[in-house]
Amino acid sequence: MQTRVDSVSLAPLPATPVQTTTAARDRTNFGILGAISFSHLLNDMIQSLILAIYPILKHDFALDFGQIGLITLTYQLTASLLQPLVGMFTDRRPMPYSLPLGMSFTLCGLILLAVAPSFPILLLAAALVGTGSSVFHPESSRVARMASGGRHGLAQSLFQVGGNTGASLGPLLAAWIIVPHGRGSVAWFSLAALLAIVVLLQVSRWYRHQHVKQQGRRAPVVVHALPVSKVVLAMSILGLLIFSKYFYLASLSSYYTFYLIHKFGASVQSAQVHLFVFLFAVAAGSLFGGPIGDRIGRKWVIWASILGVAPFTLLLPHVNLFWTGVLTVIIGLILSSAFSAILVYAQELIPGRVGMVSGLFFGFAFGMGGIGAAVLGHVADSHGIEYVYRLCAYLPLMGLITVFLPNLERPRHAKLSAV
Repeated sequence: MQTRVDSVSLAPLPATPVQTTTAARDRTNFGILGAISFSHLLNDMIQSLILAIYPILKHDFALDFGQIGLITLTYQLTASLLQPLVGMFTDRRPMPYSLPLGMSFTLCGLILLAVAPSFPILLLAAALVGTGSSVFHPESSRVARMASGGRHGLAQSLFQVGGNTGASLGPLLAAWIIVPHGRGSVAWFSLAALLAIVVLLQVSRWYRHQHVKQQGRRAPVVVHALPVSKVVLAMSILGLLIFSKYFYLASLSSYYTFYLIHKFGASVQSAQVHLFVFLFAVAAGSLFGGPIGDRIGRKWVIWASILGVAPFTLLLPHVNLFWTGVLTVIIGLILSSAFSAILVYAQELIPGRVGMVSGLFFGFAFGMGGIGAAVLGHVADSHGIEYVYRLCAYLPLMGLITVFLPNLERPRHAKLSAV
């Protein structure tokens, strides 16, 4: 039985059906979800090496904090500007083999990073890695939704935990391999990119097969009968929450090692281990937001994740090294649970536009991270690194605006019960 589609004048494209039955749940393809999550792990592990070797780059090229922020800005903007465009294009013309192609850009950027002779070449390497990310994320998020069997929050969380786990491994591997052997050892990580290309070739074959099967069929979708003005308002609120989340994360991912070295006199390797522990907490937290949102509603996960972290961020600038480590773990666990819930919530607001919505939110998240890194780098240069953490501590209070998000789950349950 098909559910009537209220298009709220957004003209959805053919979409993945919203499955609600037990049989649909049984069709969740955990093999594909595992493969795409593993590829996400390798992709984001490679990308996180840029952040992890900032102290080495700062020393080798005599960079200031503003130039460090510019590297992140270059990487994040190439990803953020291209991702929505890739998503919009592939909504209309799916490109299964774009996944290994995107990873090939990342491979080239990684090799260039290892041998770059100057700062402009470093920026080019960061741009190539960002371009690879812009191709990888929208299409891999679509694959996760296709393989979800209707358990969209779970699928996005499994996909996201792979990326966050990979991001957490970058600093640890940098401490073990790159710091002792120098920047040239980055080239060894090209083997990880090659492995990801092999895995993604298999995923692309499955993706192509699924696309052929679904051609000519229009999948039933459940759409909430919201006026366009409320959809626009909800998307704007989600954008502000992404701004809050990723501006704050930029302060930790880009400058946490410098903060620990400056304030507590930590060694470079010790600071990178602390960064790994924080990023691992981010990875662990990202596993819970999606499935909990499937059960209790995504709005409540978003509310608890963004606003709930505020007491800990406000306390962070005023504690010693031990409690800094403890608080950053708590912050990572809570704050990271929001993204999967935000992404699936947005996909349900604008059904049939999985690629565009995924690209928009991944791209906006990367863009906010890049802009945040650049802005906070200049703030650190002018006011000191400790001032950055006192300033950013207030950002999670923006979670209060979550109260204005419409509750999508209640009308869906009512509509389904009437079918």
